[in-house]
Amino acid sequence: MSKMPHVMAISSTGGHWVQLMRLRKAWDGMKVTYVTTDPGSGELLRQQAQEAGEAAPNFATVTEANRWQKIRLIKQLLQITWVLIRYRPDVVVSTGAAPGYFAVRLGGLLGARTIWIDSMANAEELSLSGQKIGKHVDLWLTQWEHLAKPEGPHYLGAVL
Repeated sequence: MSKMPHVMAISSTGGHWVQLMRLRKAWDGMKVTYVTTDPGSGELLRQQAQEAGEAAPNFATVTEANRWQKIRLIKQLLQITWVLIRYRPDVVVSTGAAPGYFAVRLGGLLGARTIWIDSMANAEELSLSGQKIGKHVDLWLTQWEHLAKPEGPHYLGAVL
């Protein structure tokens, strides 16, 4: 019997996190570790699992940071490195921003399969992270058909 895949689902808080949570059914039956920048999201996940009669998923938080906060980005990168080493996911999936970018890049280096789903909010162009991640990811998706290109990102529908 093969082992159950371990998915790390990671994004920054806000809209990226909301979109990531809308994908939860995609990894039903798998071991999941959720990672975001808002500690309150972990409590909500625990409550939802308890209401569903399920075990609470793994959850970790990392520092919130953006491209203008270099020291915070370094701290976030180190925290994500530790989370990846601690949990060793088979797959890293992200809907965006800095935590997802770092996790997808590092996860791939550690042998995980990687998936990037660019934010639904980026209707005119890919996010900055989405533009930079393409050549480093196993599956690169956009939710806007007109942003898809043969070399990626690919459009498989707008589900978020």
